[in-house]
Amino acid sequence: MTVNPLRELHRQGQSPWLDQIRREWLKDGQLAQWIEEDGIRGVTSNPSIFKQAIVGSDAYVEQMRRLAAEGADATAIYDALTIDDIRAACDVFMSVFEATGGTDGFVSHEVSPSLAYDTWGTIHEARRLWGAIDRPNLMIKIPATREGLPAIEHCLSEGINVNVTLMFSMAHYEAVTDAYLRGLEARRDDGASIAEVSSVASMFVSRVDTFVDDLLEKRMKVEGDPAELQKMRGLLGKAAVANAKRIYRRFQQVFTSKRFTALESNGAHAQRVLWASTSTKNPDYSDVKYVEELIGPRTVNTLPLNTMLAFRDHGVVAATLGADLELADAVVEDLALLGIDLDDVGETLQERGVDSFAAALDDVLEAVEARIEEVR
Repeated sequence: MTVNPLRELHRQGQSPWLDQIRREWLKDGQLAQWIEEDGIRGVTSNPSIFKQAIVGSDAYVEQMRRLAAEGADATAIYDALTIDDIRAACDVFMSVFEATGGTDGFVSHEVSPSLAYDTWGTIHEARRLWGAIDRPNLMIKIPATREGLPAIEHCLSEGINVNVTLMFSMAHYEAVTDAYLRGLEARRDDGASIAEVSSVASMFVSRVDTFVDDLLEKRMKVEGDPAELQKMRGLLGKAAVANAKRIYRRFQQVFTSKRFTALESNGAHAQRVLWASTSTKNPDYSDVKYVEELIGPRTVNTLPLNTMLAFRDHGVVAATLGADLELADAVVEDLALLGIDLDDVGETLQERGVDSFAAALDDVLEAVEARIEEVR
């Protein structure tokens, strides 16, 4: 029998999640088939993903027609459509959740990007979505902005599972792990159980290479020293994986520390690192680059459909996250010598990510409004 690389990821301790959702997959059994045959263990969503699903499908027309007839506006209709899809997906993944003892089988739904810089607005929205969907294998996505960090901590202390999103740098990772531990500590100190609380730290990958490569290519155009030019060329396509490997090393340190083991003795789970934005943007790179080079225990990789299918077809599975750490350190140091600080890069990319998701939400609300007019 042909070995399925997606299922082989399990042997390395990594969970493949699908970074896409469509109502048709929930209804026709396609999602259940991917769980059964390919070992897919979760799903993530965001406004961009729902925009593709709603605009590119007729599966939502009847519900939109009914809600519009009841007087709902585009925002309320979008909210109802997405909540129904997320709840249905949670039900599909419930068997995975139960079979893994609550460590996998999660479905993620994002708070509105308009709340990215609003701590209490994020907390209230997270509570609302958590209550409306009402599934133990739900994760609420909250961005790792300065205002999002206390919201993450507060939600975890209330027992809400959190997928921390829009993380790009070591600075983001350090702040998020501290928020996670503080949230669990607060919940434990209140006498509540922390054994059922789960979280992932979603590090965006390919966007780091896209941004850094662009900086390098601009400098290469004006660089006159052949040696420097060769050094810059050798750094192309290296920043994202180097950044990820260093963050994974930090994950291993944090979640074997005395601070965490004190929580672990009370049933706490480690906050797994999740590799996001793993589709390859540069056609010169392998279409499975950000899967093959980021395989390691206690991690998640969220795969857009095309990346999932490509990896199933020709992916190579090996323990890569713990390899070549000295090279990863050297890449980051060489970039710093060129004036490219990955923490600064991360701040820029996070701001752009918030803007991108906010624009996608505006677009999908406009599309819903247009569809409402059509069905009317």
